[in-house]
Parts: sequence; structure tokens; C-alpha cells
Amino acid sequence: VSPAMPSPASSVCFGPSQEVLGEDKLMAILKERELKIYWGTATTGKPHVAYFVPMSKIADFLKAGCEVTILFADLHAYLDNMKAPWELLELRTRYYEHVIKAMLESIGVPLEKLKFVRGTDYQLSKEYTLDVYRLSSVVTQHDAKKAGAEVVKQVEHPLLSGLLYPGLQALDEEYLKVDAQFGGVDQRKIFTFAEKYLPSLGYAKRVHLMNPMVPGLTGSKMSSSEEDSKIDLLDRKEDVKKKLKKAFCEPGNVENNGVLSFIKHVLFPLKSEFVVLREEKWGGNKTYTAYEALEKDFAEQVVHPGDLKNSVEVALNKLLDPIREKFNCPELKKLSSAAYPTPSKAKPGEKGTKNSEPEDVVPSRLDIRVGKVISVEKHPDADSLYVEKIDVGEAEPRTVVSGLVHFVPKEQLQDRLVVLLCNLKPQKMRGVESQGMVLCASSVGEPRQVELLDPPAGCCAGERVYVEGYEGGEPDEELKPKKKVFEKLQADFCISEDCVAQWKQRNFLTKLGTVSCKSLKGGSIS
Repeated sequence: VSPAMPSPASSVCFGPSQEVLGEDKLMAILKERELKIYWGTATTGKPHVAYFVPMSKIADFLKAGCEVTILFADLHAYLDNMKAPWELLELRTRYYEHVIKAMLESIGVPLEKLKFVRGTDYQLSKEYTLDVYRLSSVVTQHDAKKAGAEVVKQVEHPLLSGLLYPGLQALDEEYLKVDAQFGGVDQRKIFTFAEKYLPSLGYAKRVHLMNPMVPGLTGSKMSSSEEDSKIDLLDRKEDVKKKLKKAFCEPGNVENNGVLSFIKHVLFPLKSEFVVLREEKWGGNKTYTAYEALEKDFAEQVVHPGDLKNSVEVALNKLLDPIREKFNCPELKKLSSAAYPTPSKAKPGEKGTKNSEPEDVVPSRLDIRVGKVISVEKHPDADSLYVEKIDVGEAEPRTVVSGLVHFVPKEQLQDRLVVLLCNLKPQKMRGVESQGMVLCASSVGEPRQVELLDPPAGCCAGERVYVEGYEGGEPDEELKPKKKVFEKLQADFCISEDCVAQWKQRNFLTKLGTVSCKSLKGGSIS
């Protein structure tokens, strides 16, 4: 994009890491008047700290004189595989209104300059409903499914509502009377869908602006449905510390580093600098005014992961303190618990959890991650056991004892990726405490054969492994041996005829694909 722009708003719209669809139209509008733009958010899971990325951009839009509308897309939340049940829709929308406004206030955005709208304020009107029908008569199933692929929850048997989602988002541009829509790059397919189909109804094609998606603390996209990947806006300070401690931040590794990415996409745009806090013996505090310099020092291991995490913790808590304070009143505490009821308070027909009776034994309770074997040694007191150091994206590698000596040569384990169950209660095995279990495929008959489970190529240490359809839910902090949760689930673990690891015919997955083994079709997993 040319550095010479004719309007203050243009430099904002073409800011760092932004993508723009409809650049020529945008420039033509800015020559005549200020831009009318909207940002929408479906009122589903609790907003997390990555929402500061669009909030900081909204602040920039306002400073540039743009007219900004914020849409609380409550109907979209229901259509997206019922992420927000109908009976909770009103409560969650009110929660979003309060928390988004608190975020904006925490970074100094004047609320009186913003327009706030709910989707159901106009999406249930006769005119809008007719346009939904008109759009459905020209949109193909293929295009609707493709448009929502990055946004609408993908399940084995998708609901028709998910196909309606992109069309409604396209129509919002017309009914909100805006020139442009702003969103994350994960919205790109919906944006191109809108550009293609709105003109077929006689409506103008809009401009689309995109911000980068913030990788989660585990290296994948920060998501409301993946607990370990995100930090909630109302998380306590001790929760922030705990999540950052578990975050993937390998020394010198700047790829898929959730902590570095958070600094780049959230903290730097808000503060224009970042201070690494260190003891004097390690060089003392250092202030960075350019992200590239911080990334270079981390890559060269001038900055230690522990110092980086501690510094992010301090900076993040300064952002979150005003939001926590606002929600510390009885009214908003009550709203928060009503909008997101704890599992033990689930209504009849809703899924229960470990606090309800009977106990819900589901795969999301297992903390399974991709691990990288850093070292392998024979157990000093047991010929059949290895003692491995395995990186699972935490500050220090875990010590794991595995009975693989007779099945997997030491050199095949060294430096390879494995699948590790991380929330078993640590136990000593011949004097060495094991902090996890390497999951393997085993043959059913004799002689027994064992193969390591293989994560998809390209995975990083610390990446979460989940069972298809059970992406959401927080794993147990520690599986209680007496409850036998793992044993109950393991009874339905198997290897498919395609050598894919499964639970009740549902695949083990990471964000990059399926978990598999080399050849043990029909085997078990232990």
C-alpha cells in the first residue's frame, strides 16, 4: 500500500498487518467524507484478551473520525451450532455489552462516540427476513458452507442454521447502512461471499478490513472454546499466572509462540512499547519500542522465556484490573454467573459435568498434548523403562517414565513428537516420578506390538489434542485415580482401519489434522 495517503483515516485503515478488500472504493469514499464502519461479535463464549486487538483498532478508527457501529450479533450466536442456547441469549448479550464497553474504557475509548446495536433489533423484521429468503434463492450450498468454514463451528453433521450464518452477516452490511465491515482474517471467506452475493439483491458491495488473529497460548488460534489457549477478561491474577506458566514459549523459538504473539498483536499496539522485567544480575529491565527488536533478542536467547512470561503477566494485569473492578459489583457478578452457569447448575437437558450426578465422563476432561522428546535414558533401576524429558509447551520439560524399552529403540524416541496425557496424578515408578503418559497403539494379539501415536506433521510442542466433537470444555486439573476417568474413556479407544486414533469412532485431532499410528489397524491405545 502506498505510504502517501490523502486522509487521516486512510493511514488507520491500512495500518500494520491489515488486509483490505476494496481499496479503491475505500480511497474514493475518504476523498469525499469519513468512513462508516462496523465491527460485529457473536455473543457466544466469554470474550478473552485477544479482543483487545479489534478494540485498539476501533480506537484508531474513532481518532481518524470514522463513524463506528458495534454489533452484538446475538442471533448469529444461536445459529452457530447453538453456541448460545436460546434461553441464555439475552443474558449473554447483556454480558457482552458490559464487558466490551469495559474493555473500551480500559484503553481510553470514549463510548459516546460509538453506536451499539443488537442483531435481533432488526434481524427479525419482515424486510430482513424476506431478504434472507431472497439470498437463499441465489446462494449455493457449496458457497454457504465454504464461507463459514473458518468461523462457523465444523461438526460431523452440520445444522442448516450454520449455512444461514454467512448470509445474515452479509445482509448486516446493508441494514446497518455502513461503507465497510471490520473483522479478523478468519472472516475473509464471509467477506468475499458478501462481495459476491449482495449485488445480486441490488445492494452495494462493501469494503472489508481485517486484523490478524492472535495465536493462543498453546500456539493455535486463541479461542473461547479452548480453555488453555486463552486468558479471560475476568480471570483472577493467579489464573493469569497459571495459564502463562503453561503457555508454549520455547527458548529461541519465535514460531507459534503464543506469548510473543500476544505481545506483538495486543500489548505493542496498545502501549507502543514493552518492558522486559529482569533482575539486575540478568541485565536489569529493558524497554523495547519496536517488536522486531524484542523478537530478535528472544530468538538469540538474550531474553529468557521466564522473564518474558513474568513481564506479560504484569502488563496484562494492568489492562485487566479496571475490567475486574467494574465486574466486582453484585449486579454484574450475578449477570456473569447467570449468562455462563457453572456446569453443576446446568438446566434439565443440558450437559452436566464432574460436579453433577451422574458424573459426565467425556474426552474433553483429558489434558492430551503434543510433546517433543528432549532426552531419553534407561531407567537406572528398571531394564524395561525409559526416563524421558518431554517438552509440552511449559516452562520446564516434564519427566516421563515409559515402559517402551522392548518396543521402541532409544534413537527413534529422541527428538520426535509424541502424544502425551498430561493430567494423570504424578506417580513414582521405581523411584522416579512420572509426570505423564506417552500414548501408544498396541496390537490385540500376541506377540504384542507397540507403536507411538503420531501427531500431524507440523505440530508444535504443547498443542492440544482433542477428540472430534469435544473441542470445548476444560480438562480436569488432575484426574483422580479413584474416579478412573481415563480408564473408562480408554475402554473405547481404538485404532481405525485407516490407522487413525479414535474414541467411539471419533478421531483424535489437532488443529492440523488426525493423530495416527504407523500400521496397527484395529489396535488398542494405552
